[in-house]
Amino acid sequence: MSSPRSPVGRRRQPAWVSLDDESLLGLRFCDLRLRIESSPVAPYIARLHGELAARGLTVHPHVWFSSEWFSPDGIPGIAVPFYLAHPRLARLERRFLREVEGGNAAWLMRILRHEAGHAIDTAYRLRHRADWRRVFGKGTAPYPTAYTPRPGSHRYVQHLGHWYAQSHPTEDFAETFAVWLKPRSTWRRDYAHWPVALAKLEFVDCLMREVAGTPRQVHSRAFVEPLVAERRTLREHYAHMAALRRLGRTTRADRVLERAFTRDPAAPRTASGLLRSFGSKPCHGIAREAGCTAYVVHQVVRAAIRRCDALGLRVRGPGREARRRLRRLLVRLARLTARAPGRRVIM
Repeated sequence: MSSPRSPVGRRRQPAWVSLDDESLLGLRFCDLRLRIESSPVAPYIARLHGELAARGLTVHPHVWFSSEWFSPDGIPGIAVPFYLAHPRLARLERRFLREVEGGNAAWLMRILRHEAGHAIDTAYRLRHRADWRRVFGKGTAPYPTAYTPRPGSHRYVQHLGHWYAQSHPTEDFAETFAVWLKPRSTWRRDYAHWPVALAKLEFVDCLMREVAGTPRQVHSRAFVEPLVAERRTLREHYAHMAALRRLGRTTRADRVLERAFTRDPAAPRTASGLLRSFGSKPCHGIAREAGCTAYVVHQVVRAAIRRCDALGLRVRGPGREARRRLRRLLVRLARLTARAPGRRVIM
């Protein structure tokens, strides 16, 4: 993520910026002394507030740094992960987790709009309304520890990765809200042939017109799990994250990937590196060939990158032939994913 007008570039850099990775990992979260106001995130929060105001919504969620993304129950605010506070922390995140969630402007705004949906839900107690429950389901239902998405379903919008709207009614609302909120969104056209998803968007449109300009019902501006109170070290945090990622299980797609690539350590290029170099134009071509949406292909590519890293797969053969094989592989995985409405494929 870059922000040429960010205050970070003009302010004095924190002392930990010059530390090597091992020394930085030894710091506690509270030692980082991060501030939203002087971070690269600040302009994007202002943009989010502007988008909400343009829709007549007077609830502007307060934002703080924590160890991960979330909007807590009962508090209409947004916690942003620490690694977005500085490029040095983003590099550390990429080293350990291979990606920086929200690490570019478009991705960051997608997540902020989603979390704003949770904050609006909380501020107006929307999930307790009978009409909300009729459209999205029971918002107080237990949150699942895992879910099996149905990639072929047209009942949900597609916004964040992993078909996240399918995980819980509150996530369904937040994803629908995010699609609705985006400036110049073409949701009526995009979902014209998805009647259930379109009905949810139309409900959100009517509901937001109803609450626009009205006072919030929940006024709390508390911080939940702020970094200032977090005494874990970054090393402890990443050890915990690594343990969570090791809980993955072998899927049908793993076997496809293992046949397409090799574990030979002498192979000069990683499979995940080849996948990361795959551009958006080929993804659209694959979507047409596989008979699915570009969203499905992007999710397949992201998931394949994670699995190739986890499996230690590398590229066999010359680069041109490897890219041709990769295209055929992605077409196959996209078809598997799009046509598997009720079973786990690559997620």
